[in-house]
Amino acid sequence: MTWQGSQIDPLSLVAQIRAWASDLGFSQIGVAGIDLGSAEAGLQAWLDNGFHGQMDYMAAHGLKRARPAELVPGTVSVITARMDYLPRATPDAWQAIEFSRLARPNEGIVSLYARGRDYHKVLRGRLQKLQARIAEAIGPFGHRVFTDSAPVLEAELAARSGQGWRGKHTLVLSREAGSAFFLGEIYVDLALPPTEAVSSHCGSCQACMDVCPTQAILAPQRLDARRCISYLTIEHQGPIDEALRPLLGNRIYGCDDCQLVCPWNKYAQRSALPDFDAREGLAGEELTQLFRWSEEEFLRRTEGGPIRRIGHVRWLRNIAVALGNALAVLPASDPRRESLRAALTERAEHPEPLVREHVRWALER
Repeated sequence: MTWQGSQIDPLSLVAQIRAWASDLGFSQIGVAGIDLGSAEAGLQAWLDNGFHGQMDYMAAHGLKRARPAELVPGTVSVITARMDYLPRATPDAWQAIEFSRLARPNEGIVSLYARGRDYHKVLRGRLQKLQARIAEAIGPFGHRVFTDSAPVLEAELAARSGQGWRGKHTLVLSREAGSAFFLGEIYVDLALPPTEAVSSHCGSCQACMDVCPTQAILAPQRLDARRCISYLTIEHQGPIDEALRPLLGNRIYGCDDCQLVCPWNKYAQRSALPDFDAREGLAGEELTQLFRWSEEEFLRRTEGGPIRRIGHVRWLRNIAVALGNALAVLPASDPRRESLRAALTERAEHPEPLVREHVRWALER
């Protein structure tokens, strides 16, 4: 391996990569090896149990997720990157503030990570800049950048490279940053020294398991995605199970409960990037206002953001459920009920059966 025409110590290169990454807004860099064989049994069992739900791509790629060299031939090491995503103006009591939104049933809750720019775009662009800097220093090398965009065991690679440990909710937890961060990877054909993994610090705490509204966390590190509100509001394409609808509350895109309750997230870091600042209308907005967005307005307001991927129809489906849940909990004398019912009635004859069915259910609440 050479650097600007001379031999380079791989340790020195990793140190330099960390410096470049910091300049690009990344919070931590790690290096993992490619032998993930010990993770294959758990992955296969998760798929065999059908816990992936409609995420057919998970099953389609099978164990390739645990075999980096099969996905990208020639891969020798994996560079992992962490990028914190709390908006720059996040107050210290952010966990309590976010939890308080659940007590306002007429307000729509969008997961914190989804209120700004699509993280896929942010991370991919900056990882590509990072690999370009490496290439400028050492010359061309084999690589491929990933941001939740291919069959990659992202959390496993992150844990093995010292980014943190797998929490009981399956997310990666860091003593310095909680779990409010995104992960990205660069598969490389460079022999880089792996960084040391860290031990688990969850102890006997199971707050994330206890708080889950749908009890989707069946056991430590065992998640049934089919019950997870993030899956139901984002990945699931059809009708939401009627038994689960009341449990969604006013969550219309994702769910942060397991992160909000986690003690380690008192250390969550704010991003230095404006990309993750909340866009207008995605924090503290009334459900009735969000439900009245036309498809054109939905596309305009979500341009460049992650919410756009679910489309306007599923957006309306999710909000209809939240409106129905609000009707179920607000007292009969509450004046807000009239506006909630009026908004639903406006969509009662929507051309999409998926929207009509959820509106009917909501009105019956």
